[in-house]
Amino acid sequence: MVPLDTLAQISQRFEFLEAKLSSGAAPAEIATLSREYGDLKPVIAQIDAYRRALDDLAEAEAMLSDPEMRKLAEEEIPSLRDRIPEMEQALRLALLPKDAADARPAILEIRPGTGGEEAALFAGDLLRMYQRYCETQGWRFEILELQESDLGGIRELTAHIQGEGVFAKLKFESGVHRVQRVPETEAGGRIHTSAATVAVLPEAEEVDIDIPASDIRIDTMRASGAGGQHVNTTDSAVRITHLPTGIIVTSAQKSQHQNRAIAMQVLRARLFELERERVESARSADRKAQIGSGDRSERIRTYNFPQGRMTDHRINLTLYSLGQIMAGDLGPVVEALVAYDQASKLAEMEA
Repeated sequence: MVPLDTLAQISQRFEFLEAKLSSGAAPAEIATLSREYGDLKPVIAQIDAYRRALDDLAEAEAMLSDPEMRKLAEEEIPSLRDRIPEMEQALRLALLPKDAADARPAILEIRPGTGGEEAALFAGDLLRMYQRYCETQGWRFEILELQESDLGGIRELTAHIQGEGVFAKLKFESGVHRVQRVPETEAGGRIHTSAATVAVLPEAEEVDIDIPASDIRIDTMRASGAGGQHVNTTDSAVRITHLPTGIIVTSAQKSQHQNRAIAMQVLRARLFELERERVESARSADRKAQIGSGDRSERIRTYNFPQGRMTDHRINLTLYSLGQIMAGDLGPVVEALVAYDQASKLAEMEA
C-alpha cells in the first residue's frame, strides 16, 4: 500500500506550486516551477482517483451494517477491492523518479561497426527503420549529417528528432546492433554477421552545458566523402574538437555558419550525456541497471534475417516479426523496454 502521508506531501507540494504560479512567481522561477507543476499534474490525478476508491470502499464496508443497504454494498465491495491494487500499481509507476531528459528532443547517431560494406548497408537499414518509426509517432526527423558509402549504405549519420517523449522512448536504442543475413554482395549465399552502433543522446540546451571558447578548436575544411549527401566543394565543412575530452564533431552542410551551429549542438549533447553518465555512476556505483548502461560497446540486439527474428538480449525478448520491425514497427520493442525499466525501478524502490 502506498503511504498516505507520502501522498499528502505530494498534494501539498502541488498546491504550493499552483498558488505560487497563480500569484506571480519571479520570472527566473517560472520555467522551473511550471515544469515541476506539469510533472506533478498527472500524479495528482492518480492520487485523487486512488483516494476516491479508498473512500468508496470504506463507505461500502460501512453500509454492511445497514440491513437495507447490505445487499448493494456486497455487490460493490468486490469490484472496489479488485480496482484498488491496480490503482496502487499505477500510482507507484507515477511516483517513480523521472529522468529529467525524457521529455527532450534527441540526437541520433548511427555508424557501421565490424563487417565492412555490409555493416554500412545495415546502418542504412537502421536509419530507415528509425525514420519510419518517427513518422508513426508524429515526430520530426531532421538529418544533420549523412555520409554515404559506395553501395548506398552509410558511413555516418547524425539526426535531430523532435516531438513528444522522444528521448523517453528512444534512449534504450543506444548500443551495438548486430545483423545476421546473406549480404547482397555474397555470391556463395553464406550468412554473415556484421554490426552498427547507435547512440541516442538527449538534446542539451546552452544553459545545461557551458563550453568556454578556450575549450574548443574549430577547423574549417573541404567536405569529402564517397557520394555523401550534403558533400560540396567549398571549404565550408567544420570540425570542432573539445580539448578537455578529445571529442571531435564534424558537420558538412552547405553553410559554414550552419555547420558551426550543428556541430556545437551535437557537441553539447555528447557532453551533456557524459555528465548524465557521471552523475548516474556516482549515484549507483555498486549497481549496473539490468537493462544495460547504454554503452555503445554493449551488444543489445540481434536481427536475424534468415529466421525473421529480432532478439533484444537485455530483456530476453524475441519477436518473429523482423519485416515489420525493420519497416518501423518498433512499438512492441519500445514498450517492452520501458515496462522492464519501470519494473526494475519499482523493485529497486521496494527493496
